[in-house]
Amino acid sequence: MAYKERLNGRKFDETRKIEAKAGVIPRADGSAMFKIGNTWAYAAVYGPRNLHPKFLQDPSKGILRCNYNMMPFSSSGDRVRPGSSRRSKEISLVTEKALLPVLDLSEYPNSVVDVFIEFPQTEAGSRCAGICAAAMALADAGLAMKDLVAAVSVGRVDDKLLVDLDYNEEAYEEGPVADIPIAMSPNYGKVTLLQMDGLISKEQLKKVIEMGKKACKDIYEVQKKALKDRYKI
Repeated sequence: MAYKERLNGRKFDETRKIEAKAGVIPRADGSAMFKIGNTWAYAAVYGPRNLHPKFLQDPSKGILRCNYNMMPFSSSGDRVRPGSSRRSKEISLVTEKALLPVLDLSEYPNSVVDVFIEFPQTEAGSRCAGICAAAMALADAGLAMKDLVAAVSVGRVDDKLLVDLDYNEEAYEEGPVADIPIAMSPNYGKVTLLQMDGLISKEQLKKVIEMGKKACKDIYEVQKKALKDRYKI
C-alpha cells in the first residue's frame, strides 16, 4: 500500500512541534534544551579551558569537543547500552564538523570547548536535535559565532518526500525509505552537514534538500527567540 498521508496528520513539509530554551543548566558556561516531537536534547558547554594533556593543544586556536550520549531508557526502540559506542562516537564527530564552520576559536589557543549533549528521550532525529541544542548552548556561553546552526532530517518514504521523519516513518517497511540529516548556517545558506541512509534519486535529493533548508530557517527562528528570551529584561 502506498504511503499517502503521514500517520500523525502532519503535512509532508511540516516538522513536529518544536520547543527550545536557553540557560537551562545553571553551572554550565552555556546550555540549552531543544525538543522536537518526542526527542529531547540538552546541551551543556564548558570552556574555553586549558586542554590536557598538552600534546593535544593547538597553539593557533582552541579546539571543539562534542560528546553525544543517549540515556539507557531514552530510546523508542531497544534499551540503549550505557557508555560510548561506535554510533555515539560517529555522531559526536559529525556534530563537531557541523558546528565548527560558524565558531571562531582563534582567540583561545591551547584551549578546549567541551559540549555535552544528553538525550533523556528520543524518537528519531536525535543528531539534528543535538546540533540545534549545541549551537544554542555555544551562543549562550558567549563564544564568537558567525551564525547559529539549525538541523533537521529530511527524506523519502515510499514515493513521498518528507521533512522531519519520525520513528514510524524511519521504520516503514512497505516501500523504500531514505533518511537524510541536514544542518545549515541559516543566514549564509551554507550546508554544514549532509548524510544519507537509504535510496533516493538525484532529482528527489535536490528537492528534499530545498525542503530541509526551508525547515532549518524556521527552526532558526525558534532558536533565536529562545536566546533572546533568555536575556530579556
